[in-house]
Amino acid sequence: MSRDSYLFRSPAYGWVIVVLAALAMVATLPGRTHGLGMITERLLEDSTLQIDRKTFGDVNFWATLTGALFCIPAGWMLDRCGIRATSSLVVALLGLVVIGMTNAVSVMSFAILITLTRGLGQSALSVVSISMTGKWFQTRLPLATGLYSILVSVGFTAAFLWGRSQRDLPWRTQWHGLGMFLVFGLTPLFLLLVRSAPDVSRGESAEKSGKLSSEQLDYSVNEALATPAFWLFGFATSLYGLVSAGVSLFNESLLIERGFEKTAFYDLGMMTTGIGLASNLLTGVMATRIRITVLASLAMSLLSAALLGLPFVSTYPALVTYAVAMGCAGGMITVLFFTIWAQLFGRTHLGRIQGIAQMMTVFASAVGPRVLADVKTRTGSYLPAIVFLGVIAFIVAVAIVIVPIPKREISMANCPTIEPAVSS
Repeated sequence: MSRDSYLFRSPAYGWVIVVLAALAMVATLPGRTHGLGMITERLLEDSTLQIDRKTFGDVNFWATLTGALFCIPAGWMLDRCGIRATSSLVVALLGLVVIGMTNAVSVMSFAILITLTRGLGQSALSVVSISMTGKWFQTRLPLATGLYSILVSVGFTAAFLWGRSQRDLPWRTQWHGLGMFLVFGLTPLFLLLVRSAPDVSRGESAEKSGKLSSEQLDYSVNEALATPAFWLFGFATSLYGLVSAGVSLFNESLLIERGFEKTAFYDLGMMTTGIGLASNLLTGVMATRIRITVLASLAMSLLSAALLGLPFVSTYPALVTYAVAMGCAGGMITVLFFTIWAQLFGRTHLGRIQGIAQMMTVFASAVGPRVLADVKTRTGSYLPAIVFLGVIAFIVAVAIVIVPIPKREISMANCPTIEPAVSS
């Protein structure tokens, strides 16, 4: 065996995959709301496009919903073609589309390209990223996911700093440089370093010894969709996506409604980010010792408490308490969402299973801001929507500890441990 083959087969190489997975998630930036937000104002001032704010909002909304459908083929490609080929292809296509955006001269062409960036970035590449650790790790998956979440947060922070440094450039210049980096920087890196298929030799050994292999215990897509657990956890993470998207977009307005100054918006952002990072790592550690359903119920309970408590937030100490609850809930739900599908349903069809779950989350994230905006317009306050979502989160928290858990989670305890390893 060559030195390179040994390296790629080594269990320790799984931690390299964690770094690459985080890098893939950061690369989704041009297809995300925060990424597009970097260039929105300059884009609206572009005399060539002549697109107004309302039209841009409508285009972005429908592009997000349509782009969510890209999660399905991305998941299929992951399971059929492997992570190496899929990640390299999606990153390259996203880069080409970003470059293509810089040549858009009409609203129609711009709308098509925005839809493709949403589909390839926020949807397809996100599915690839969150599946990379799930397909590599089993026993250390929660810890790997916690580290992955921290690296993603650090990566997006660096990306925002880059965006800030580019704020005086024309948006076409900035986006062209980003597209070139994706095509000629990240794509070769993924082709060189990413490895796809876990080593199945241990599964074969398990069959010879009369035990069920991991692959035999893994759920098919249809089997996973037939379980109440899939839809409950899918709804839970989608609910958080809806809340996060809506509250994040209108946070400043929401805090002003509660009687705070504008500076409270920035204080809250810094607090929740730091708390979320700590929660990522702590959840990853706890998930190796505590049942994932218990942690998921706790996370949704914290989310419910934060939302139901918001109407009573009128002082700075109360705001800090709200930030702690939201930051902890967000950090926990993020790690659990990236972890739970592999733990419950296995790795064989993980791409397609996570693709469907990610599609649900993207749909919810698109709807969230519209829900809060509509309630604000009708009632003059965000609180009716916030309280209603808090009640739903509490119901989900209770349901999580009641819903039947797929038998695979129990059966795996009697199966041989499969550490992360790949074949070249």
